Amino acid sequence: MPKTKVLVVGCGRVGKEVVTAVQESPDMELVGIVEQPHVVNDLRKKIKDIPVVTFEQVKELGNVDVAILAIGSRLIPEVAPLYLKMGMNTVDAYDIHAEGIVRLRRNLDVVAKENKVVAVIAAGWDPGTDSIVRALMEVIAPRGITYTNFGPGMSMGHTVAVKAIEGVEDAISITIPKGMGQHKRVVYVRVKDGYEFEKVAEKILSDPYFSHDETYVYKVNDVSSLVDMGHGVKIERKGVSASAHNQRMEFTMSINNPAATAQVMVAAARASLKQKPGCYTLLEIPLIDFLCGDLEQLICRLV
Repeated sequence: MPKTKVLVVGCGRVGKEVVTAVQESPDMELVGIVEQPHVVNDLRKKIKDIPVVTFEQVKELGNVDVAILAIGSRLIPEVAPLYLKMGMNTVDAYDIHAEGIVRLRRNLDVVAKENKVVAVIAAGWDPGTDSIVRALMEVIAPRGITYTNFGPGMSMGHTVAVKAIEGVEDAISITIPKGMGQHKRVVYVRVKDGYEFEKVAEKILSDPYFSHDETYVYKVNDVSSLVDMGHGVKIERKGVSASAHNQRMEFTMSINNPAATAQVMVAAARASLKQKPGCYTLLEIPLIDFLCGDLEQLICRLV
């Protein structure tokens, strides 16, 4: 069988892990990396065995089956349609929950169907695989309450969001679980010269990524010494199965955040080739489609 030709868009923390995950997938071939013009030359010097191009040069890479968008969530609504219109499937780890995901799904569904391709959105670990876990828990106990507790650890989406705020030179956002699905955000910021920390902190606190949570912002001189890619989640549900109350279930995971996100995105790229044109979340795709291997052998091993 020919290998799936994959393009990685963005080579930050997650993008680098996507590159590795694609290279280690026996059914995939990495055809190139897309980056912004001002970093392409430096990246070419560091990565000599993989084509590194700008968006304008993508067509020079030839046929591409799937573009994995390892970029910030706020860029996805603008960037994903560009690749869908080029005839590529797309996969992203868009992490603006609830209405944001529904709106993106609705918009990309139109573009994907018009161009006879597939978009898989919110394909990280949360939203993403954790979404599947929450759904499975509701299959077992349809009535009840589920609590999703993140951390403690570095949030990739929140860190990218705070770095984009004017006046921020570098930053990291740490998620701390309070229990019962409640969280605190602790943000450490190195401020650019000429900016007042207090005004930068106000912008962070008013950003939709942070405004709904208890958030603390601290000024530091060095962010790099605080970086730890470890993260985790604990999902708990207490509910009712048939007439039986007090059904309890729990899912716990401790992970390297970028590596886990990247691996899910690569699995979603594989699954995208098995879907009809349109836009999908992970909940809408058969779980077995994410796995590499013969269907019957997977059934024998996993069922």
